Amino acid sequence: MDTLNLNRRNFLQSQAALVVGASGAVMVGDAAAQAAAPVVVGPPPTALDTWIRISADGSVVANFGKMDCGQGIDLAVAQIVADELDVALDKVHVTMGDTRLSPNQGGGSGSTGLRLGAVPLRNAAAEARRVLVHAAAMKLGVDAAGLSVDNGRVFALADPAKSVTYADLIGGKDFSTPLEWNKEIGNTLRVNGKAKPKDPSQYKIVGKGFKRKDIALKVGAKEHYTAHIRPDNLLHARAVRPPVAGAQPLSVDQASIAHIKGAKSFLKDGFVAVVAETEWNAVRASRSLKVKWSDVPGPFTGGEEKVYEYIRQATPTAANAIPMFGGKKAWDEKPTMAALASAAKVLEADYECAFQSHARIGPSCGVVDVRGDKVEIWADTQKPHFLRMGIAKFLGIPPENVQVKWMHGAGSYGRSDGDEAPYEAALLSKAFGRPVRMQWSREEGTAWDPKAPAAIITMKAGLDASNQVNGWLFKAKGFNGWDVRFTGESPEHVLVGMLTGHKKWNAYNFNVPEESYKFNNHVHWWETVPPYLQEASPMRTAHMRAPQEMQTRFGQESFIDEVAHAAGMHPVDFRLKHLQDPREIEVVKVAAERMGWPKRQKGTAKGDVSTGWGLALHAGYGSYAAVACEVEVNKQTGRIWVKKVSIAHDCGMMVNPIGVRAALEGQIMQGISRALHEEVHFDEKRVKSVDWTTYRIANLNDVPGEVDLVLINRPDKPIGGAGEPAIVCFPAAIANAVFDATGVRIRRYPLVAERVKKALA
Repeated sequence: MDTLNLNRRNFLQSQAALVVGASGAVMVGDAAAQAAAPVVVGPPPTALDTWIRISADGSVVANFGKMDCGQGIDLAVAQIVADELDVALDKVHVTMGDTRLSPNQGGGSGSTGLRLGAVPLRNAAAEARRVLVHAAAMKLGVDAAGLSVDNGRVFALADPAKSVTYADLIGGKDFSTPLEWNKEIGNTLRVNGKAKPKDPSQYKIVGKGFKRKDIALKVGAKEHYTAHIRPDNLLHARAVRPPVAGAQPLSVDQASIAHIKGAKSFLKDGFVAVVAETEWNAVRASRSLKVKWSDVPGPFTGGEEKVYEYIRQATPTAANAIPMFGGKKAWDEKPTMAALASAAKVLEADYECAFQSHARIGPSCGVVDVRGDKVEIWADTQKPHFLRMGIAKFLGIPPENVQVKWMHGAGSYGRSDGDEAPYEAALLSKAFGRPVRMQWSREEGTAWDPKAPAAIITMKAGLDASNQVNGWLFKAKGFNGWDVRFTGESPEHVLVGMLTGHKKWNAYNFNVPEESYKFNNHVHWWETVPPYLQEASPMRTAHMRAPQEMQTRFGQESFIDEVAHAAGMHPVDFRLKHLQDPREIEVVKVAAERMGWPKRQKGTAKGDVSTGWGLALHAGYGSYAAVACEVEVNKQTGRIWVKKVSIAHDCGMMVNPIGVRAALEGQIMQGISRALHEEVHFDEKRVKSVDWTTYRIANLNDVPGEVDLVLINRPDKPIGGAGEPAIVCFPAAIANAVFDATGVRIRRYPLVAERVKKALA
């Protein structure tokens, strides 16, 4: 069996073909298995009607197999479809993530929504236009070459009065037109018709800014979320978690909740829950139920005070030089170490990155109705088609009998708690024979969701007598980015599955930087360490927005700043000297110029407040972002305020500039939040971060004083992802600015006030 040799970008475009080998490395199957078409559950990708429908009134329905993480991606998809079909934007309605209507396009992952997900719909819309124009030619008796389309009306160029509408041609009927399919499921699913999509220069709607319609619905409380779903005969449910992670329930006392009308307890292996006729009674029952738990030692050795000691001392479970994904790639640090040994000056630094929680504003909720061998699910999961697969397996029901209706939910990127409650609701619905609404609490959503892995990034560089880099070493060592998989496609990846006997898989990844810096004797690799608790852990780790990229770039981009200063160069000039990719060079130059470099060289101080500038770069997801920050540091309180943010952003062809700008604004606030505040607190027994006090996030006091966004549009380039690249830069950009302001390096994020105050003292 050949091992994969993929970088992160390639993997995100081909994840559907992966299986897990016995060694724990991620591997592909044999050629015959890959050549065979995967089993299709739900609408066939080969039918044009699966993708595009023309309603009786001439409006267009586009079925999208992905979902929206709060970026308004449905609007951008509608823009593409409208341009290809030559209809008005307000005539296009995009359905998202409904397994009954759309094929599996991989859900939300790796900023692939438009970058990859829009490709099949663009091709399908182009083919639909071709079929409709051909039908109009037959009806009007005019050669297709002599026809044009305006807002769904096909007319003769020689006689515009001779026309027919899409609605007249096919409204409410089937295209009955086949498409070619590449026999792949997930992010890489592609379909093609006979038509060639338009050249971007022909677009009239793509590239223009349009405001989202769903914002008004959300602000006006008219948008429905999973938590609002109320099927008839509904039971409300709550889980009961152990006081010590890893403890098992020995017994439950049903009599302890007898005073709560209709409340019932549920126990299966390690999973304890209650159900009731009303939500409040379910909450009361979960608090009142007496459970006898096994006596176990706290699994989190040393608690958070010893987490970095644990990482340093742990024997690695896996190591790899490939960015994040793939099989084995050999690397050799000996040439680098030899170069460092001969260097005139050697710099070394460790950068520490805390565990972080997704901490969704709305914790996990799932509504499930199991009726015999038919299952209906409402969930705001990021990957509805994979959730269908997983719950079908969990319940022993054919996946074609399971429907997931994706709902809008709290914004999140990566493997949050979104899949957890639907699994629990499914188990309870099957047991009680009624629809069940499982709602997680704030405490559960923060304490028990999968976490972004803590890590240490080790950096070394050598400078020769003329201050040229003669060796560069990068090593990431941290908790596994694949402790549980980034989809809920199987029960072993969710809490209730592990609690009911599904053993967690063994596969590993972390990450290394991929920017185009060229250094002599450059080596990089990553290592993962064992989890504290193998099964059903509140500290299980998985993907969080830009998985492991924030950790790796915190180390890389902070150290670049350090080496630049040691070499006597401005950090911007040092980057420009070593970067090879012209798009990376451009965003660095633009962000630096907008901040005011190179006119200003050093930070300033006034009383207790010092001001400084810092910059960081990230390239990934087909996009490029440089973030420059001006910060104020209060030496007495340790508080950091990001006074100004300048971002240069290049995501190729922009479909909706308003959407890109909004995505960046969201990244600014979450980036500041993760850089300055977010940190999971835990002792040896349990996670102690359970609310907005113990898990601090950014608030109104953290809003920057000025935001300057430069959107670089490249209509000649493919669409890149806009939801993740900039957020990666914030910890390093802010830490570099703190050094510029104070002369002190802080090598651990988040840069909480007490940590900063102590470092400055």
